[in-house]
Amino acid sequence: MKRAMPFQNILHLLMIMTVGLLVSACAGKVTQHGHLLTTEEIKQIQPGMSKDQVRLSLGSPDTTSTLAEETFYYISSTRKGVAFLKPKVVGRRVVAVYFNKTQSVKRVAYYGLKDGKVFDFISRKTPSHGSDTNVLKQLLGNFGKKQSIF
Repeated sequence: MKRAMPFQNILHLLMIMTVGLLVSACAGKVTQHGHLLTTEEIKQIQPGMSKDQVRLSLGSPDTTSTLAEETFYYISSTRKGVAFLKPKVVGRRVVAVYFNKTQSVKRVAYYGLKDGKVFDFISRKTPSHGSDTNVLKQLLGNFGKKQSIF
């Protein structure tokens, strides 16, 4: 014959299950986004390769730049979140493939969080070098300063 479990044992079991559930809910969740390129894939990119060869090896870039020299950027980020809190960026890696005027690879560079400020790629916002000014500051900014007419 089976004996019925005493009430106290059921309470202990429920407490252990509740604590286990709470601890597992607070465990950190790590997510990775973007191009998760391996070192071997990046090492395949050699000076002299064409843009098409780079696209075949690494895929389409996340973004490109055409300011001074054309550049392909492959971006990945790692975020860690705990329970209901906003995830925090704990790692960012940018692989930049620079091309010369003949449209072949000039060099490959790696950038991360330690190389600069965190840039929000979703909202396309980056901190400016100046200060934020509101309308009141703009209107009253020169108040009390000597102004020359000439």
